[in-house]
Amino acid sequence: MGNKTLIYRQKVYNHLKESYRHLLRLESAFDEIEKELTFPLQAEDYNELTNSKILLAFCDQIIYRFSKLQDIMGAKLFKSFLLFQGENINKPFLDILNELEKIDIICVDEWFEMRDLRNEIAHDYGEDEAMSIEIINAIYKTKKELKKILENIEQYIKKIQKNEKS
Repeated sequence: MGNKTLIYRQKVYNHLKESYRHLLRLESAFDEIEKELTFPLQAEDYNELTNSKILLAFCDQIIYRFSKLQDIMGAKLFKSFLLFQGENINKPFLDILNELEKIDIICVDEWFEMRDLRNEIAHDYGEDEAMSIEIINAIYKTKKELKKILENIEQYIKKIQKNEKS
């Protein structure tokens, strides 16, 4: 195993670790809100949420961690994973996503839906009550998909390592 492979492996582990840290904090914030409210949120729940400084802080943490998780996965984790695989990453992002879909790491359509959600946050979160509720509820549903992607990458790495030892 060459130095490049070791470097790429370490980068994948570092990006995976950072991704899991954001996911854990995202899930923890949802857990705290669920002590008071039930998902999916309704309009009356949102009023309670915005009237509580603590719940609102957890809601802001959800928005922040979701955005950070999306960023780290899309900008770093996917590319470092493909480099570790020996793939060329000097190609359009859609091609990178298609490579990941070929090996059952992600579903490209789902990834773009999550990316659209992240972009909606940047433009619309907090502006409109109904849109804010929709965004928070969508993140709640999406966190399971994000976790599955991270688990898929982790399992694939373990499979590679097992094959290297054989």
